[in-house]
Order: sequence, then C-alpha cells, then structure tokens
Amino acid sequence: MKILDFISVKLTIGLVLGILLGYYLNSTPTFAFAFFGISGVVLGLIFIFDTSRTRIGYGIWFYFCTVGAGMVAIVLAQPKNSASHYSLATFTSGMIWELEVREVLKPSDYSERYIVDVIGVNNYVVSGQVLASIPRENHANFEVDDHLWYWGELQPIQPPLNPHQFAYDTYMATMGIYDQIRLLPVNYVKKVSAGKSLYGMAASFRHLILSKLSKTALGPQELGIVQAILLGQRTDLDTALYDDYKNAGAVHILAVSGLHIGILLLILQFLFRPLEQHNYGKTIAMVLIVILLWTYAFITGLSASVVRAVTMFSFVAYALYLNRPTNIFNVLALSMFFILLAKPLFLFQVGFQMSYTAVFAIVWIYPLLQKFWSPKSWLPKKGWQLLSVSIAAQVGVLPLSLYYFHQFPGLFFVSNLAVVPFLGIILGAGLLIIILSLLNSLPSLLASYYNTLIKTMNDVIHWVAQQDAFLFEGVSIDWTEMMLMYLILCCAVISLSRPGFKPVFMLFLSILLFQLWNFGQVYQTNQKENFLVLQQIANTVLLHQRGANLTVMSSHTGNTTSMVSDYIIGERIKHYEYLNLSPGYHTGSGYLYVVDSMGIYPPANKTSPILLVTQSPKINMERFLDLTQPKQVIADGSNYSSYVQRWEKTCLKKKIPFYATSKKGAFTLPLHP
Repeated sequence: MKILDFISVKLTIGLVLGILLGYYLNSTPTFAFAFFGISGVVLGLIFIFDTSRTRIGYGIWFYFCTVGAGMVAIVLAQPKNSASHYSLATFTSGMIWELEVREVLKPSDYSERYIVDVIGVNNYVVSGQVLASIPRENHANFEVDDHLWYWGELQPIQPPLNPHQFAYDTYMATMGIYDQIRLLPVNYVKKVSAGKSLYGMAASFRHLILSKLSKTALGPQELGIVQAILLGQRTDLDTALYDDYKNAGAVHILAVSGLHIGILLLILQFLFRPLEQHNYGKTIAMVLIVILLWTYAFITGLSASVVRAVTMFSFVAYALYLNRPTNIFNVLALSMFFILLAKPLFLFQVGFQMSYTAVFAIVWIYPLLQKFWSPKSWLPKKGWQLLSVSIAAQVGVLPLSLYYFHQFPGLFFVSNLAVVPFLGIILGAGLLIIILSLLNSLPSLLASYYNTLIKTMNDVIHWVAQQDAFLFEGVSIDWTEMMLMYLILCCAVISLSRPGFKPVFMLFLSILLFQLWNFGQVYQTNQKENFLVLQQIANTVLLHQRGANLTVMSSHTGNTTSMVSDYIIGERIKHYEYLNLSPGYHTGSGYLYVVDSMGIYPPANKTSPILLVTQSPKINMERFLDLTQPKQVIADGSNYSSYVQRWEKTCLKKKIPFYATSKKGAFTLPLHP
C-alpha cells in the first residue's frame, strides 16, 4: 500500500504547502486569489479540452490549485487581512473600545487573562481579538459574554526580551491575536450584557456542572482532573499535578483529544446498538452519534484539540456506518484536510502537530510491532497491543517533544499501561456522575468511589514522575535536526517493513546527515563568546559564554533558573557556574562598570567605561555622565521605570547612547574593539 495513492493525502499535502507558503511569505489576499484563480482556470481548460486527463500537466495544475486553496485559506483566516479589522481603524481622538469576553484563560501568578472580541471602537463596528489581562488582586472574574468599555491604547504583544525564551507573541499570532490591553479599575467599566451567545451558554453549562460537582465528595485536585479530562478546562488544574502528568508522559490524558473522543464514540455505539435492529436505525444511530459528538465538543469550548478529534471521528463514524474497510490513512487525511481548510491556523499549533503525528505513527508503526511478537494468551496479547500503541505514539512525537519541550519521559509506557486501560471507565463513570449530579440524584458513595479512582490515578502518575533518572531533560535540537530525526524514523520504518539495500542505505545516509549537522552545531557553539545583560524585573543578571561554558552573575541567583535554563538549552551549554556580581568587568572592547544602589563612581583609571545602572541609584545622572564620560549607558530591569525614563532623557541630551533592557530586551556587549 502506498500512502500517496490516496487522493485525500495528495490534497492534504498540497493544502499544507499552500498554508505554509501563504503564512511565511506573508502573502497578500490579491496574490493568493490570483494564484488560485489562474490555477483553477488552467485546470478547467485542461479538464474541458484534454478528455483523457492522464497527462502529467493535469496532475501538476490540480496540485497548484490545491496549493492556491491553502494560500487563500490562510490569508482569509488571518484577522489582520479583514477590511473590518480594528488595526485599520484610524481616529484622531482618544479611542473607546467595546469588548466582549470570548474565552477565559488559565491565570498566571500575577494576572487573570482573557481573550476578548473587539466589536466596536468609538461607536464604529470593527472586528478582531486581543489579549486582556488584569491584576489578580482586582478580582475581576469575568465570564464569557461579559461586555466591557475600555479607554486607552492597544499594545503589541511583546516579543521575548531574553535569548531563547518562549515567543508568546508568535504563539498568539498563530491564533490571530496580535495586541494586548491591561485592564485597571481606572480604564474600564463593565457593561450590562445584552444576552448569551452560544459560547456563553456553553460556558454557563460548564459552570453549572462544576457547581454541582463541587458539592460532591470530589476533592479539589480530583475535581480539577475531572474538569480537564471531561470538560476540556484546565484553568483550575493544580500546577504541581500538571507537572507530574507532563513528566510521566501522560499529559495527553488531561486534554480532551482523539483518545477521549474515540472512547466516547465506542460508548455511544454501544448505547445505540439496539437501534440498529429497526428500519433506518443504523442511519439514525450514526446521525445521533455525530450530533452528540459535536454537542460534546461545543460544551467543552470547541478547543482546537476537541475540534480536530471530533472531526476525525465523525469521518470514522460515517465509515463504520457504510461498513466499508476504509483505510485509516484516508480518514486521517480527509479530516485533516477539512479542518485546515476551515481553520488553517491550527497547523501552527503544537497540539495539532503532535496529535496528528501520534495518530499517523500509531497507524504506521503499530502493525510492525505486532509482527515482531504476537502472543497467544489473552492477557499478554492485550498488554502488548496497548504497549505497542504507546510506543508507536511516543516514537512518532519524540522529535516534536524534544524540539518544543526539550525533554522526554523514559517511563511513558508505565503511566500509559497503568492509566489508559482504565480511561474508558474513568470517562464513562465521569459522564454518569455529571448526569446524576445535574439531576440531583448522585449517590455520595458513587462519588466517593470515583474520587478514590481519580486519586489512585494521580498517585500512580506522581510516582512515575518522581523517577528523575528516567526523565531526560535539557535536550537541545533545532528545526533541521527535528526534520532529520523524522527522516531517520521514516527510513527505519521502511527498512523494517521492506528490507533491502536502498532502504538501509537511505537510513544510514539520514543518520550520517544528522550527525554531520549536529557536529556543525557543536563546532559553532565552541567558537562563540558572548557577554549579555539580561532583562529581569528587580534583578541584575549577566551571562558570559565561552564556547560550551557559561558563567552566570546575578544579584539574586534563585530567580534566574528559568531564563538561564532556556539559554543553556538554546546554546547547547555543557558546563555552567553561578558567581556573585562584581563592581566591574573587562569585556575586551572596554570596561563595564556596575553602578548599584550605592551610586559609587568608577575608578579614575577606567576611562570611558560602559555604565550598567542597577537597583535605582539616587544619583545626579547629568553630573555622573560629565565626570565619567561613558561610551554607553545600560539600564537593566532592576530599576524603577520612572528613573529609567529620566536617565534616558539625560543621555539623549548629552548625546550618549542609552539602552533600557525593559524596552529593548537583553543587551549584548561587544567583546572586541
């Protein structure tokens, strides 16, 4: 069987290529529509005049047309290309924005966060979405469909200020969100909502379920797990518990995805099987199953993972209804095609990539694993089948996991063997408990048993997560290495399924390419030397990299773990050490003097130093500049913002270069004159 023989696979590949071209080349709507239109016209002419339609030209232009469809889909999906987008609105007076809460996000340590629709500005109708945050101490607790009036400016979502940090602006851009606002009691008022939208009704229904469940015997952690695996909401999930699931390789259990929807499909098929005994009963059962699957998706908030899973299993339900041995590759490709045609930005989301990669790997690798060993006894057979599925999925997502998360749980098979077989019971019993709680008929003993079941699952996951020796962290690979790993994986599977000289040769060639690229990256790292001033609020952090060695100098070393870890992984650092801050450093091109809260002048023999101002010293900056005559002034994140603004004006007046890390990010000092 050749995967590319399926027309659905060819269509999906062309669509994906078009989406990538349209997104990364920043294609305009005019160009996308022109490309699609010309391709369609040529294809139509070939269709009319070349009745055989067997020539290669027909296939090429058909492929071009599919690529054009992908380009059109992505330009239409990006809100900034809409004529009504708020970014195209120009007003001379102050802007008053009318907003509507669309989604409640998981709060951070300092703020509550929401995705809000922009529905008007200065009484003009506009469209688009922005990220809204409000300090947690203000206790806003907005809900879906809440209306707000906000007066002020929108700010672009800030890119990372330090090297190798998570690019939150890029992540939000893949959802069509480019700007943010900070809500304070003085710049917004809450408006009386006109009514409930469908999203609001779904959110209200989830709140009703949670209010009912909170009155049962379920504990706080167990309730958070139920909320995650049944309602698709992780806002109340304990952070330490989430980390346990992530480190144990079982985090997929906490997101309503293909595994959950597949189990739900089996449950619904079992419940509606009696209908198949009647006329049209099979058709009615199929329609009811698809409707209930999409109803469940809507109740859970129509997240990307739920939408793609329900779409795929809707195709599976239809294939089962036809009773045809439909190839799973065909179903997978069709579901992916229609999802990306409607929501092309899903392609850039990590969950989407990992979900489809895992399913594809299971379909491709699982049969090979079953050929290696096929036990006769029931228990070993079922155990090996489950283990094979887990191995196939984890091997498939391994390159993605290392690229995005830089870690891999070595005991993933233990958590999956311990939990996945019982997930059907957990989901089925959980749905029953939700229904009974809504009817106020939930026996307390049943809720207590269910709480014990969830707690046992958490305990198993916690034990697996604590086995640090089997958690491989800090692995650094770039995009090229990830793609080469997938090339190695594909060549290995082909070599095992169809042994021969050519597949084995391609396998060794791909391994060689991976090694050569890796050696090249290591060589580049060994040639590097950097001296950086990082940005961190209320702290001073300096990094000095010499090849694969790193020295970290900070006033508060305990607060630097995350940013230093990101740098270590991104730069492939092998050895690092922490030192206390010194008054000054020789950087090769000059002397860096650290001006702390004491405001002491640099030594007289250090002429024209670079000044690093920290901890908001109370100095007369104009006099300080006159006496020291610095080449450059750098103000890091440990200073008050009002001080930084005042110093910047003084340096501008003196024509001395000024750099604020809070605005421009980390500063790299030149190491050579």
